[in-house]
Amino acid sequence: MGECPIDATLSVIDGRWKGTILWRLFDGPMRTAELRRSIPEITERMLIRHLHDLVEAGIIDRHDAGTVPPCVHYSISEYGMTLGPVLQVLCDWGRTHMQHQVKKKPQVRSRAAAPTRPASPPSCAGTTRNVRRNVSPA
Repeated sequence: MGECPIDATLSVIDGRWKGTILWRLFDGPMRTAELRRSIPEITERMLIRHLHDLVEAGIIDRHDAGTVPPCVHYSISEYGMTLGPVLQVLCDWGRTHMQHQVKKKPQVRSRAAAPTRPASPPSCAGTTRNVRRNVSPA
């Protein structure tokens, strides 16, 4: 293959929202609208694009109930479950990095300024995901 294994990994999860989408799906299967509501900053178009990419890569499964109105939900595939520990390590490192950035940033204070507080932690901060095998609903 000749490709760096790190580059191969990042090519699958690269994208502003793919990590967040995967993180949400590790909680269990979700419909497109549920994912959209759980990530309010993402556009519908970007969500659909990332879901398509993740399905193509075999990381998530798309389940279509074949009903009218359409009922489609997404879940982590068996292969995608192998990304759980990777995402946990990325989240842990990201939390540490954010704290490092806050400490590194020079504090500019006026004489009357109140002490500043660090930024809110990321959505995965302080959490440990129990990466479990998702079971498709019957």
